[in-house]
Amino acid sequence: MRRKLAAGNWKMNGMSAELEELSTLARMYPSPTVDVLICPPATLLHRAASTVQATDIQVGGQDCHANTSGAHTGDISAGMLLDAGASAVILGHSERREDHGEQNEDIRAKARAAMDAGLKAIICVGESLEQREAANTLDIIGGQMSGSIPDQSTGENLIVAYEPIWAIGTGKVPTLDEIGEVHDFIRTRLERRFGEGVGRSVRLLYGGSVKPGNAADIFAVSNVDGALVGGASLKAQDFAGIIDALQNA
Repeated sequence: MRRKLAAGNWKMNGMSAELEELSTLARMYPSPTVDVLICPPATLLHRAASTVQATDIQVGGQDCHANTSGAHTGDISAGMLLDAGASAVILGHSERREDHGEQNEDIRAKARAAMDAGLKAIICVGESLEQREAANTLDIIGGQMSGSIPDQSTGENLIVAYEPIWAIGTGKVPTLDEIGEVHDFIRTRLERRFGEGVGRSVRLLYGGSVKPGNAADIFAVSNVDGALVGGASLKAQDFAGIIDALQNA
Protein backbone atom coordinates (compact mmCIF):
# COMPACT_ATOMS: atom_id res chain seq x y z
CA MET A 1 0.00 0.00 0.00
CA ARG A 2 1.47 3.34 -1.06
CA ARG A 3 1.69 5.80 1.84
CA LYS A 4 0.32 9.16 0.80
CA LEU A 5 2.64 12.19 0.75
CA ALA A 6 2.08 15.91 1.17
CA ALA A 7 5.28 17.64 0.01
CA GLY A 8 5.88 21.38 0.26
CA ASN A 9 8.31 23.20 -2.02
CA TRP A 10 9.21 26.56 -0.51
CA LYS A 11 11.25 27.52 -3.59
CA MET A 12 13.27 30.74 -3.05
CA ASN A 13 11.24 31.77 -0.04
CA GLY A 14 11.91 31.69 3.67
CA MET A 15 14.12 33.34 6.27
CA SER A 16 14.93 32.21 9.80
CA ALA A 17 11.60 33.49 11.10
CA GLU A 18 9.71 31.09 8.85
CA LEU A 19 11.10 28.11 10.76
CA GLU A 20 8.31 28.80 13.24
CA GLU A 21 5.90 27.58 10.55
CA LEU A 22 7.62 24.18 10.74
CA SER A 23 7.30 24.15 14.51
CA THR A 24 3.61 24.96 14.17
CA LEU A 25 3.15 22.21 11.59
CA ALA A 26 4.83 19.66 13.86
CA ARG A 27 2.56 20.68 16.76
CA MET A 28 -0.50 20.38 14.55
CA TYR A 29 0.47 16.91 13.29
CA PRO A 30 2.25 14.95 16.02
CA SER A 31 1.28 11.66 14.36
CA PRO A 32 0.06 12.27 10.80
CA THR A 33 -1.40 9.33 8.91
CA VAL A 34 0.37 10.55 5.74
CA ASP A 35 3.99 11.52 5.10
CA VAL A 36 4.65 15.26 5.38
CA LEU A 37 7.76 16.72 3.72
CA ILE A 38 8.95 20.33 3.55
CA CYS A 39 11.69 21.37 1.11
CA PRO A 40 13.01 24.76 2.27
CA PRO A 41 15.83 26.74 0.66
CA ALA A 42 19.29 25.31 1.29
CA THR A 43 20.12 28.10 3.74
CA LEU A 44 17.42 26.79 6.10
CA LEU A 45 17.77 23.06 5.53
CA HIS A 46 19.93 22.13 8.52
CA ARG A 47 17.99 24.34 10.90
CA ALA A 48 14.73 23.02 9.49
CA ALA A 49 15.89 19.46 10.12
CA SER A 50 16.81 20.40 13.69
CA THR A 51 13.44 22.09 14.17
CA VAL A 52 11.49 18.95 13.26
CA GLN A 53 13.91 16.47 14.81
CA ALA A 54 12.05 13.82 16.82
CA THR A 55 8.81 14.69 14.98
CA ASP A 56 7.14 12.97 12.02
CA ILE A 57 7.75 15.92 9.71
CA GLN A 58 10.56 15.36 7.16
CA VAL A 59 12.67 17.86 5.22
CA GLY A 60 14.23 17.72 1.78
CA GLY A 61 16.29 19.68 -0.73
CA GLN A 62 15.23 21.48 -3.89
CA ASP A 63 18.09 20.34 -6.14
CA CYS A 64 21.47 18.61 -6.03
CA HIS A 65 24.55 18.25 -8.20
CA ALA A 66 25.25 15.02 -10.06
CA ASN A 67 28.78 14.76 -8.63
CA THR A 68 29.59 13.84 -5.06
CA SER A 69 32.13 16.68 -4.62
CA GLY A 70 34.50 18.89 -6.58
CA ALA A 71 35.02 22.31 -8.10
CA HIS A 72 31.37 23.27 -8.52
CA THR A 73 30.98 26.66 -6.88
CA GLY A 74 27.52 27.28 -5.49
CA ASP A 75 26.33 23.71 -5.97
CA ILE A 76 25.29 21.19 -3.33
CA SER A 77 25.79 17.43 -3.51
CA ALA A 78 23.23 14.83 -2.54
CA GLY A 79 25.51 13.72 0.28
CA MET A 80 25.57 17.26 1.65
CA LEU A 81 21.78 17.34 1.66
CA LEU A 82 21.68 14.04 3.51
CA ASP A 83 24.27 15.33 5.98
CA ALA A 84 22.12 18.43 6.59
CA GLY A 85 19.14 16.25 7.49
CA ALA A 86 17.31 15.79 4.18
CA SER A 87 15.50 12.59 3.30
CA ALA A 88 14.51 13.59 -0.24
CA VAL A 89 15.28 16.05 -3.03
CA ILE A 90 13.16 17.62 -5.76
CA LEU A 91 14.69 17.20 -9.22
CA GLY A 92 13.70 18.37 -12.68
CA HIS A 93 11.20 21.00 -11.56
CA SER A 94 10.06 23.03 -14.55
CA GLU A 95 11.64 26.12 -13.04
CA ARG A 96 15.02 24.34 -13.03
CA ARG A 97 14.44 23.06 -16.56
CA GLU A 98 13.53 26.56 -17.79
CA ASP A 99 15.73 28.86 -15.68
CA HIS A 100 18.84 26.67 -15.75
CA GLY A 101 18.39 24.80 -19.01
CA GLU A 102 18.35 21.39 -17.34
CA GLN A 103 17.78 18.52 -19.74
CA ASN A 104 16.44 15.05 -19.07
CA GLU A 105 19.94 13.56 -18.98
CA ASP A 106 21.00 16.14 -16.36
CA ILE A 107 18.07 15.22 -14.16
CA ARG A 108 18.74 11.52 -14.61
CA ALA A 109 22.35 11.99 -13.45
CA LYS A 110 21.21 13.99 -10.44
CA ALA A 111 18.61 11.37 -9.59
CA ARG A 112 21.24 8.63 -9.70
CA ALA A 113 23.41 10.66 -7.34
CA ALA A 114 20.50 11.25 -4.99
CA MET A 115 19.55 7.59 -4.90
CA ASP A 116 23.16 6.52 -4.41
CA ALA A 117 23.37 8.88 -1.43
CA GLY A 118 20.24 7.41 0.14
CA LEU A 119 17.78 10.17 -0.76
CA LYS A 120 14.37 9.81 -2.35
CA ALA A 121 14.31 11.51 -5.75
CA ILE A 122 11.12 13.46 -6.48
CA ILE A 123 11.32 13.74 -10.26
CA CYS A 124 9.04 16.35 -11.82
CA VAL A 125 7.44 16.05 -15.24
CA GLY A 126 4.98 18.33 -16.98
CA GLU A 127 3.92 19.98 -20.20
CA SER A 128 3.63 23.61 -21.28
CA LEU A 129 0.32 25.18 -22.28
CA GLU A 130 1.41 25.10 -25.93
CA GLN A 131 2.13 21.37 -25.68
CA ARG A 132 -1.18 20.75 -23.92
CA GLU A 133 -3.11 22.63 -26.60
CA ALA A 134 -1.27 20.69 -29.33
CA ALA A 135 -2.40 17.43 -27.68
CA ASN A 136 1.23 16.43 -27.06
CA THR A 137 0.95 16.03 -23.29
CA LEU A 138 1.44 12.26 -23.04
CA ASP A 139 4.30 12.26 -25.55
CA ILE A 140 6.07 14.97 -23.53
CA ILE A 141 5.49 13.19 -20.22
CA GLY A 142 6.64 9.86 -21.67
CA GLY A 143 9.82 11.40 -23.01
CA GLN A 144 10.60 13.14 -19.73
CA MET A 145 10.08 9.90 -17.84
CA SER A 146 12.28 7.86 -20.17
CA GLY A 147 15.05 10.43 -20.07
CA SER A 148 14.91 11.53 -16.43
CA ILE A 149 14.20 8.38 -14.40
CA PRO A 150 17.22 6.12 -13.67
CA ASP A 151 17.18 2.35 -14.11
CA GLN A 152 17.89 1.85 -10.39
CA SER A 153 14.52 3.32 -9.41
CA THR A 154 12.27 1.55 -6.91
CA GLY A 155 9.21 2.40 -4.87
CA GLU A 156 11.55 3.32 -2.04
CA ASN A 157 13.79 5.81 -3.84
CA LEU A 158 11.55 7.30 -6.56
CA ILE A 159 8.56 9.63 -6.41
CA VAL A 160 7.13 11.14 -9.61
CA ALA A 161 5.40 14.52 -9.52
CA TYR A 162 3.20 15.62 -12.41
CA GLU A 163 3.23 19.40 -12.58
CA PRO A 164 1.70 20.94 -15.71
CA ILE A 165 3.85 24.03 -16.23
CA TRP A 166 0.88 26.20 -17.10
CA ALA A 167 -0.80 25.43 -13.76
CA ILE A 168 2.13 26.28 -11.47
CA GLY A 169 1.34 29.42 -9.51
CA THR A 170 -1.33 30.53 -11.98
CA GLY A 171 -4.45 29.38 -10.20
CA LYS A 172 -5.32 27.30 -13.26
CA VAL A 173 -5.82 23.59 -12.69
CA PRO A 174 -6.38 20.81 -15.24
CA THR A 175 -9.73 19.07 -15.11
CA LEU A 176 -9.89 16.03 -12.86
CA ASP A 177 -10.16 13.86 -15.97
CA GLU A 178 -6.99 15.42 -17.39
CA ILE A 179 -5.11 14.81 -14.14
CA GLY A 180 -6.35 11.24 -14.04
CA GLU A 181 -5.34 10.60 -17.64
CA VAL A 182 -1.75 11.67 -16.99
CA HIS A 183 -1.43 9.86 -13.66
CA ASP A 184 -2.82 6.64 -15.14
CA PHE A 185 -0.39 7.02 -18.06
CA ILE A 186 2.56 7.49 -15.68
CA ARG A 187 1.54 4.43 -13.66
CA THR A 188 1.26 2.30 -16.81
CA ARG A 189 4.65 3.46 -18.06
CA LEU A 190 6.30 2.68 -14.73
CA GLU A 191 4.77 -0.80 -14.63
CA ARG A 192 5.85 -1.47 -18.19
CA ARG A 193 9.44 -0.38 -17.53
CA PHE A 194 10.07 -1.65 -14.01
CA GLY A 195 7.52 -4.43 -13.63
CA GLU A 196 4.19 -4.45 -11.88
CA GLY A 197 5.61 -4.61 -8.35
CA VAL A 198 7.88 -1.56 -8.61
CA GLY A 199 5.53 0.27 -10.95
CA ARG A 200 2.66 0.07 -8.50
CA SER A 201 4.78 1.01 -5.48
CA VAL A 202 6.07 4.38 -6.79
CA ARG A 203 4.11 7.30 -5.38
CA LEU A 204 2.66 9.80 -7.86
CA LEU A 205 2.09 13.39 -6.77
CA TYR A 206 0.11 16.13 -8.47
CA GLY A 207 1.43 19.70 -8.36
CA GLY A 208 0.14 22.94 -9.79
CA SER A 209 -2.05 25.40 -7.85
CA VAL A 210 -3.09 22.83 -5.23
CA LYS A 211 -5.01 24.58 -2.44
CA PRO A 212 -7.17 23.52 0.50
CA GLY A 213 -10.26 24.28 -1.58
CA ASN A 214 -9.45 21.89 -4.44
CA ALA A 215 -7.26 19.31 -2.70
CA ALA A 216 -9.99 16.83 -1.77
CA ASP A 217 -11.25 16.57 -5.35
CA ILE A 218 -7.71 16.10 -6.69
CA PHE A 219 -6.88 13.43 -4.11
CA ALA A 220 -9.94 11.44 -5.17
CA VAL A 221 -8.50 11.02 -8.68
CA SER A 222 -7.07 7.66 -9.72
CA ASN A 223 -3.35 7.19 -9.00
CA VAL A 224 -2.93 10.51 -7.18
CA ASP A 225 -0.97 9.63 -4.03
CA GLY A 226 -0.51 13.17 -2.76
CA ALA A 227 0.69 16.60 -3.83
CA LEU A 228 3.78 18.69 -4.42
CA VAL A 229 2.66 22.09 -3.18
CA GLY A 230 4.27 25.48 -3.74
CA GLY A 231 2.89 28.69 -2.25
CA ALA A 232 0.25 26.99 -0.12
CA SER A 233 3.00 25.17 1.83
CA LEU A 234 4.63 28.36 3.13
CA LYS A 235 2.12 28.81 5.95
CA ALA A 236 1.31 25.95 8.29
CA GLN A 237 -2.38 26.89 8.37
CA ASP A 238 -2.67 26.79 4.58
CA PHE A 239 -0.73 23.55 4.22
CA ALA A 240 -2.83 22.00 6.99
CA GLY A 241 -5.93 22.15 4.81
CA ILE A 242 -4.14 20.11 2.16
CA ILE A 243 -2.75 17.62 4.69
CA ASP A 244 -6.22 17.18 6.19
CA ALA A 245 -7.71 16.53 2.76
CA LEU A 246 -5.03 13.93 2.06
CA GLN A 247 -5.55 12.22 5.42
CA ASN A 248 -9.26 12.00 4.65
CA ALA A 249 -8.82 10.80 1.06
